[in-house]
Amino acid sequence: MDTFDFVNRENSEYVDRLYAQYQRDPRSLDARWQAFFAGFDLGLDRTAAGSTPPPAEPGDTDWSTAGVYDLVHSYRELGHFVANLDPLGHGRPNHPLLELSNFGITTAHLDRPVTGGGFSGWTGGTLRELIEKLRATYCRTIGVEFTGIADKAQRDWLVQRMEPILNRPVFSVPESRTIMFQLVAAEEFEQYLHTKYPGKKRFSLEGAETLVPLLNTIVEEGAALGAEKMILAMSHRGRLNALAHVLNKPYETLISEFEETNLPADEEGDGDVKYHLGYANTRAAANNRKVKISLLPNPSHLELIDPIQQGIIRCQQEVANDKERTRVVPITIHGDAAFTGQGIVFETLNLSELPGYRTGGTIHVIVNNQIGFTTLPKQGRFTPYPTDVAKAIQAPVFHVNGDDPQAVIWAAKLAIGFRQQFKCDVFIDMWCYRKYGHNETDEPEFTQPEMYREIKSHKSARQIYADQLIADNTATAAELDAMKNLVVERLEQARGLAQVRKPRAKVPAFSGVWKGLGKAGDDWTAKTGVSREVLARIVQTATNLPEGFTPHSKIARIMAARAEMVNSGKGIDFGCAEMLAFGSLLLEGTPIRFTGQDVERGTFSHRHAVLHDYKDGKTYTPLQHLAEKQPRFFIRNTMLSELATLGFEWGYASADPRNLVCWEAQFGDFVNGAQSIIDQIMASAESKWRYMNGICVLLPHGYEGAGPEHSNAYVDRFLSLCAEKNMQVVIPSTPASYFHALRRQMNRKFRKPLILMMPKEMLRAGISTVDELIGDSQFQNVIDDPKNPQAADVKRVLLCSGKVYFALAEARENAKITDVAIVRVEQPYPLPDKELRNIFEKYRNARQILWVQEEPKNRGCWTFMQPRLRDLLKAGATLEYVGREEAASPATGNAAMHKEEVKEILAAALDLKNRSTTPATLPAAGVAVSNQAVTVSK
Repeated sequence: MDTFDFVNRENSEYVDRLYAQYQRDPRSLDARWQAFFAGFDLGLDRTAAGSTPPPAEPGDTDWSTAGVYDLVHSYRELGHFVANLDPLGHGRPNHPLLELSNFGITTAHLDRPVTGGGFSGWTGGTLRELIEKLRATYCRTIGVEFTGIADKAQRDWLVQRMEPILNRPVFSVPESRTIMFQLVAAEEFEQYLHTKYPGKKRFSLEGAETLVPLLNTIVEEGAALGAEKMILAMSHRGRLNALAHVLNKPYETLISEFEETNLPADEEGDGDVKYHLGYANTRAAANNRKVKISLLPNPSHLELIDPIQQGIIRCQQEVANDKERTRVVPITIHGDAAFTGQGIVFETLNLSELPGYRTGGTIHVIVNNQIGFTTLPKQGRFTPYPTDVAKAIQAPVFHVNGDDPQAVIWAAKLAIGFRQQFKCDVFIDMWCYRKYGHNETDEPEFTQPEMYREIKSHKSARQIYADQLIADNTATAAELDAMKNLVVERLEQARGLAQVRKPRAKVPAFSGVWKGLGKAGDDWTAKTGVSREVLARIVQTATNLPEGFTPHSKIARIMAARAEMVNSGKGIDFGCAEMLAFGSLLLEGTPIRFTGQDVERGTFSHRHAVLHDYKDGKTYTPLQHLAEKQPRFFIRNTMLSELATLGFEWGYASADPRNLVCWEAQFGDFVNGAQSIIDQIMASAESKWRYMNGICVLLPHGYEGAGPEHSNAYVDRFLSLCAEKNMQVVIPSTPASYFHALRRQMNRKFRKPLILMMPKEMLRAGISTVDELIGDSQFQNVIDDPKNPQAADVKRVLLCSGKVYFALAEARENAKITDVAIVRVEQPYPLPDKELRNIFEKYRNARQILWVQEEPKNRGCWTFMQPRLRDLLKAGATLEYVGREEAASPATGNAAMHKEEVKEILAAALDLKNRSTTPATLPAAGVAVSNQAVTVSK
């Protein structure tokens, strides 16, 4: 294996590039690198001159001060590269930049007395002794990266804890035996499952068993430092072991999942495999403390849980009023390959440093197997370590050999102490190996024969530590055997209990912040109308700005226009309706969190929730000032990410259903970047893990001739994921619909994700009235034709969603057509079958039912609606499609062609070619429209 050669070679090349840059322009590097290379040049100059430093004279500090300080700094910075990190022994004894010649020092100086060069573990002695202490601190089984941190207090904190004890605290006999027992339990658990259930996947922790005492140390130390709740996220490897020995999930429950005797209740959804499941428990800690520890469920998209965990943490900190962010602590366990390879990791790290997303730091543990599925590090990354991405946020990194449990535990203590002190992320890179392949049915010797020959002959961490304790007279072989026998006895007893088939115990899902809520029944309606007085109060607050605040003149006119809309009772547009919906919810006690790209102003300049003083740039958010003790209205522009930000908001919404959580994409098609969150989490988390969620996702959607990228928000994709009433898809055609859809989210006794296909060009269309927002008004799943054509005369019913309705209505008006009804389906899912049946009954004489849409036939609602509408139609009716032909691209990039296509759609929908009409209303030729008739017979 060449793992460590790879690490050092890559670092040397990096340093060489920096040194070449330094020689060209020293000022292009930061001060630390300038100082480093200045000392480096000094050493080269001395070496080139062939000078041998003379014996030290009084006042001769050239080598013994400057050189020693440089030496100490270099060990702090580079010592990790020669540390003994790899359990399989592929280390490197030295590094070129740590050679004595680099510091103007030769072996002749080794026995001279020196000052400590700032080394905190120095009590006096020779240069040789100082180097020994430096190597003991930074080059044994812990290697630390921290000199890239700009914060002096953080660096000093680490130095003062590591150097005086040479990074090696003394463990008492009880402490050592506790560590030993945890290793015994972790290994025996895996071996027991391997023996009793051969061939069953469990993603064994073997090779990384020291993860168990590592996590337990973080929990215990964290509780002592004020943590009351710890929320873990991790992928598959070692998950069952962590559940058993960190969260204390009963052995019999875990084993029943292998025995398949835990029968799920019918109402619990489809469930998930055992190594995806989460768990929560409250466990005792030292000094009568208790800490609640939770492990979140996780799909096979390994790092997808990262931003979700952060959202949950942020919300729970706010619910608990944890302003210092010390009481609710996140711990994330990563695999080395996934951490390096998946972009969501960097997106989440970026979020961690942004206002509105900070959680006070996450403890990241990399279970560094030194391999992916079959991919070696040099094939999966170009950096020395998987943790190198942490340099972007200046987080300290503790590289540690997983075969040294005491070093691992010390790294864990440093990590939780640093996190609680500085509220920053911190990393533990635990070097280990994977005893079996990617899973227990895999054959790793197909691709890594040399590595796995070494693993087969390598002692486990438990065996190595046992030998150490016996040699130190800390434990006897008989005591270690007793530990093993105790664990095996417990496992056998648990297996006996697990072999009895019984229904799985129901876990209460609606306690804590979810108390009072429940599962969705058949009634999804809600009372969402408000009073005129409430609307007037909201708009008055929005227009009465603080004294001295000068808004942009155009924004002043917008705010004045909103006041006129409410006062006159008509002309309500989407921006005004949203403001009124949010304001009314706030006055009712509902906190609101609204994030996304450019949401403060709104991509289409329609929202203006945050106003900027035109003179000095200061901001004012009117909805934060409705009442003296109102809940929080939080609105924030986010970084240019969809995957991490939507995951964060989903996590936030799941942690507290009393918040209305909204996320808006800059354009609807940007949701492509968050597809994994939508597929693996939003659509299926309730079925897989019983995770309810009421997040609102706003996706601007609509065809205006703006090209393929920003026309389509993929409503078809969302509808294809809809089943078992897992979420709602709404296409509001009016501001009133949008108003009621938002309010409905918080005025029901259950929570479901809400996908809102929002308009773009229609956002400023004042088409709703105050009467549609007040009193008994509520969301309408289906809006019947407001022109009220004579039902008996209607021969053709046009069903549609969104803004295409207005084009159809205008064309119908121009052509003076009276026998066509245009009906809007505001909510395609859950399908409003009752309302649609009523429509078909009302227009029973209509034999032509057409679904009309702007999107191509393979997109939009058609493929979803066709079989469902067919089941609802009356006998003898035909169902037809009117819209664009199937297309690989969502929309044409030619504005003129777009207009021609619109004319064709309108002509086909209204049958203009077979009617007596003026040439101006006739469609242009050249673009085909697909009309597929399906006759319904019953």
